[in-house]
Amino acid sequence: MASRVPSERRRRRPTASGVLLSEDLIVDTTLRLIGAHGQEALSVRRLGAALGCDPTALYRYFHDTDDLVLALSDRLIGNAMEGFVPGDDWVASLREIALRVRDGYLAHPRAAALAAHRVTRRRNEIKAVEAGIGLLLSAGFEPERATRMYLAFIDTVLSNAATEAAFHALPRERREADERAWREVYQDLDPATHPALTAVREELPAMADSAFEDAVDLLLEALAARAPGRRPG
Repeated sequence: MASRVPSERRRRRPTASGVLLSEDLIVDTTLRLIGAHGQEALSVRRLGAALGCDPTALYRYFHDTDDLVLALSDRLIGNAMEGFVPGDDWVASLREIALRVRDGYLAHPRAAALAAHRVTRRRNEIKAVEAGIGLLLSAGFEPERATRMYLAFIDTVLSNAATEAAFHALPRERREADERAWREVYQDLDPATHPALTAVREELPAMADSAFEDAVDLLLEALAARAPGRRPG
């Protein structure tokens, strides 16, 4: 999609085929196509065909495909944070944010790879960052420290959530092969050359499980230990 500046970005009007286009409809369709076909579905030709409109009509709503990716990324944030209300316990509230992000990525695992590393500079992201930094300020962190700690928190959350989503985006047979490796390949290693793995052999099948919550809890414990104020409760 070539970069253009849409002159009527938010004006809803039907196409020649009668489709009433909107930013929300385009993002909805993009999520569906990526979910079915992967990132290669992100083209104006495919979107136009799916929407029943001339591909050039999309330029009224998005400058280019990157602009659309940012809108899609912001949608994932909005979906994840819908209904979130920060509580009195800032640690519990940050944990809830982390779990919401993970659930949102698992709902759209193929789209998550496009979203995790982007700055959307849109409403949902701004609202989420406001909530996260606000929680750390309420914990007593000074502004500079609160910002750095939020960056560490959200980068860890996004990285782990994106990794888990990427695994779920694999074809089923590849996921199952990876999971079997811990029950089969890693069970037959020579203790002379792999003493550590042999010592934990019976525990290795758990390596196929998600460590997301453990990673988040470790990070939150470290944040709580560094907080100038006391954690409520």
